[in-house]
Amino acid sequence: MPAKTKSLPLTSAGPAPAAAAPAAKGSYAFISLGCPKNLVDSERMLGKLAQDGYALQPDAAGADVVVINTCGFIEPARQESLGVIREMLALKQQGKVGSVVVAGCLAERHRDMLLETVPEVDQIVGVFGREDIAAVVDRAVAQRTEQRSLFRPAPVRALEDTARLRITPRHYAYLKISEGCDRLCTYCAIPKMRGKHVTKPIEEVIREARELAADGVRELIIVAQDSTYYGMDLYGRVRLAELLRELDTVDGIEWVRLLYAYPEHVSDELIDTLASSKKVIPYIDMPLQHINDGVLRRMVRRVDRAATVDLLGRLRKGLPNLAIRTTFIVGFPGETDAEFEELRTFVEDFKFERVGVFPYSLEPGTPAEKLGGHIPEDVKLARRDAVMEVQQRVAFEWTRGRVGTELTAVIDGPDPEFANHYVGRTYADSPDIDCSIRVKAKKLAPGDFVKVKVTAADGYDLAGRAIGAAW
Repeated sequence: MPAKTKSLPLTSAGPAPAAAAPAAKGSYAFISLGCPKNLVDSERMLGKLAQDGYALQPDAAGADVVVINTCGFIEPARQESLGVIREMLALKQQGKVGSVVVAGCLAERHRDMLLETVPEVDQIVGVFGREDIAAVVDRAVAQRTEQRSLFRPAPVRALEDTARLRITPRHYAYLKISEGCDRLCTYCAIPKMRGKHVTKPIEEVIREARELAADGVRELIIVAQDSTYYGMDLYGRVRLAELLRELDTVDGIEWVRLLYAYPEHVSDELIDTLASSKKVIPYIDMPLQHINDGVLRRMVRRVDRAATVDLLGRLRKGLPNLAIRTTFIVGFPGETDAEFEELRTFVEDFKFERVGVFPYSLEPGTPAEKLGGHIPEDVKLARRDAVMEVQQRVAFEWTRGRVGTELTAVIDGPDPEFANHYVGRTYADSPDIDCSIRVKAKKLAPGDFVKVKVTAADGYDLAGRAIGAAW
């Protein structure tokens, strides 16, 4: 699934782990790029550094070391990561930064390229070297050069994500339930960077959820490379529905939101669990990528149009208020005008609540690189715009249909533009990737859940007034 590449602040919104050492060994700044799964890795590394006695500072200038957790999924993300690396190296050259450490997916996928392209980087650490980040930073601060890179093999069991120093707002957090991916989608390099699918045991997930709840989290956002495959490697069958039922019992959590649900394993049991849960909200992020059977075969998606339409029908029947977020890739090699038109019409007819559209990005080393019929960039961009134009009409119709209704919203913070207004999200809105609701109220705080009377639609977003606490 194409990731939303996002630079996070060089600071933390959550408290340091209780085991953090009181005396600082040195100061560091941290930049996290890429998807929420990468963000969890960043928070784990932040926690390890805090426990080892390093002091996090909000700005790169003046830091003994800067750690950059990179994204390497698609070309725009790689270019953003390289841009940030070069920016930090410029500060180093000016004497404003001591050392630069590059971690994460770009390092894992292109270690040799980094050593050649940006040789001034002091240390490089791969995705699965994150547990050794303190030792890597030690070498960088001491300017030791006997070992400049550290890479570990993909784990045979999921890594632990406890004791994180969180950089999300206090009231929500991402909860990673598995690592890696067993899919063979021809456009995707994730298995090369993240390894095979490994499930985090249910009891460990619940322990992390309780730790996050004790730290003030009220909304848990489930992430994985393939969340609906959860359990297959460890238990011999998928157990996502069971996991969600366990999460439904965690005290302090009000919302559980499900992301990265591959359609093949969205079962009737999972639909029933979503429908009957008290805390798992009627929202599912399910990347479909295309609807034409020929394109789906070339992508090796293991689903076809008929199965997709049947699944969507079962979802709508079982969860009438469900908000479905999906993504599509346009301009995949060999995509004909007719195949594209089938996708555009499908988006227009089905009326998804949330849609992202991405032009195909040629990824070196993936099977799709060798396919014939690669499409010019301008055609891909035009096709993206055409689908988004359709989706804009659908989305605006959906927001207009919410006017006059009452919705529960979680408050993320004060509105920077209007006094006595707050920015919130409804059940249909995941942080950073979806929309928002502007709430008029006298006094609210981040993490408050309020009942809102929707008074207006503002394009993709909503506006309303608070009429009381949600519960």
